[in-house]
Amino acid sequence: MRISLPTRSLRLALAAAVAALAATSACSTTSAKTSADAKAGDGKSGGGVVQVAAAENFWGSIAGQLGGDHVKVTSIITNPDTDPHAYEPTANDGRTVAGAKYVITNGAGYDAWSDKLLAANPADGRTALKVGDLVGVKEGGNPHQWYSPENVHKVIDKVTDDLKKLDPADAAYFDQQKSTYLTKTLAPYDKQIADIKAAYAGTPIGASESIVTPLAEALGLKLLTPEKYLDAISEGTDPTAQDKATVDEQIKTKQIKVYVYNSQNSTPDIQAQVEAAKAQGIPVATVTETLAPADTPFQDWQTTQLQGLAAALKQATGK
Repeated sequence: MRISLPTRSLRLALAAAVAALAATSACSTTSAKTSADAKAGDGKSGGGVVQVAAAENFWGSIAGQLGGDHVKVTSIITNPDTDPHAYEPTANDGRTVAGAKYVITNGAGYDAWSDKLLAANPADGRTALKVGDLVGVKEGGNPHQWYSPENVHKVIDKVTDDLKKLDPADAAYFDQQKSTYLTKTLAPYDKQIADIKAAYAGTPIGASESIVTPLAEALGLKLLTPEKYLDAISEGTDPTAQDKATVDEQIKTKQIKVYVYNSQNSTPDIQAQVEAAKAQGIPVATVTETLAPADTPFQDWQTTQLQGLAAALKQATGK
C-alpha cells in the first residue's frame, strides 16, 4: 500500500506549528521559573520575602504589618509569661537569627541575650536594628520604649527605611504599607493618646514599675511614684523601705487618682498595693509587658490598654 506524502505547503505549515508550540512551551517554562525565583526571593528582587527575626513580639508585630507580603517575621519572645530580662535563648532561636536578613532587638539592657545570639550567628548582608540605640536610650535607661508613642513612630520610620534597602524593588510597596499603617491601622491608637492627654493631663497617678513611665510622659500624666521604686520593681530588685513607705502613703491618703500596674510583673507587695488602692476607691488600670494575647496586633493591644486607662481616669475624675 502506498502512503501519500504531504504537499510542500502542508509540510511547511506543520513545521511552523511545531516551532510555535516549542516557543510557547519555552516561554511558559521561563515564566514559571522567574515566578518561582521571585517567590523564593533574596530581598533584592521584586516579589522577594525578607526573613525577619524580632527579639520581642511587640516589635515583630509592627515589622510584620509594615512588611506585609514581602516579609516573614519570627518573634522569639511570644509567651506573655516569659520575662524578657531573664530569657535563655534556645538552639531554635539561634537558627531563627542565623537565617534572618533583618533582626530587631530592643536593646537598652532589656534583652542582652539577643546580642549574644547575633554574635554567635553572623551573616553577610544582615541588617540589625537595636531600638534603644535608635531612640537614644542606653543601658541603664528606661528600656520600655514601646510604651513611648513618639519612639514607636521612630521605629516605624526606621523599619520601613531598612526594608526598602533590603528589598529595593519593593520600595513603593513598603511606602504604601507604612502610609496605610499610619493613617488607618494606627489611627485609633494615636487618637486615644491625644484624647487622654487633652482630657487628663496633669492628673496624678501611681504605678507599679517603670514600664508606665514613657506612657505617662506622653499622656501628660503626673507620675508620683518614686523613680527608684519603679526601677527596682522593673529590674527585680528590692526597693528601699523609704520608697515603699512613700508609695503606700500615696495610696492611703489618695494622693494618686489611678494606680497602673504591670500584671506580668506582680510581686506580693504589688498585689498588696493593688488591693489597697481598690480599698481606697482608687481605680486600677492594667498593662502588660508583651502582647496579650500573644497574637494580638500591637495597636489593638495598646489601644485596649489605653481605653482601660481612660475609663479609670474618667471614674477617678468624673471628666
